[in-house]
Amino acid sequence: MKHSACSGSMSRKIVTAESGQAAMEFALIVTLMLVLFFMVVDFSRAIHDVQVIAGLSRQGSNLASRGTSLSDSATAVLAADPTLNISNNGEVIITSVSNINRVYTITGQVSQGKITQTSRVGNGIGNRATVPSSAAALLAPNQTIYITEVFYSYQPITPLKNLLKLALPSTLYQAAYF
Repeated sequence: MKHSACSGSMSRKIVTAESGQAAMEFALIVTLMLVLFFMVVDFSRAIHDVQVIAGLSRQGSNLASRGTSLSDSATAVLAADPTLNISNNGEVIITSVSNINRVYTITGQVSQGKITQTSRVGNGIGNRATVPSSAAALLAPNQTIYITEVFYSYQPITPLKNLLKLALPSTLYQAAYF
């Protein structure tokens, strides 16, 4: 009898130990799955936002190249996607660049939005412009191109904000030229 009571007690201890191990494994796996889920959510949002601001930058350059003033083009870009709220969380810079005697020169520039960013094209009318090589190939002497830059301050929505700041830029950027 003693032998059977002892083996029953031993089997209860083994079952208890195994259920504790299973609970620990479950907790670890759930934690990892939640971290992955939150990362997928924020990376997906960032990819979506980059696609949206790419479209907005094309819209701004397209409007400016069709004769809309730089200021009106920037205003249209700011108002085009209310979900991003670029007027508060971003900046739009539209620059006209002319090829004057083989020197890329800024002939007009407008900046609108509430975050302060420096144009990657250049600043100040009459100053030299840095034009992407693909745009420079299109810019013949005495022609003008319009470059729209859209900056957006990206904020993760999941609890992993500090971890994601290591992998995602805090300011998203897109530019287009026509």
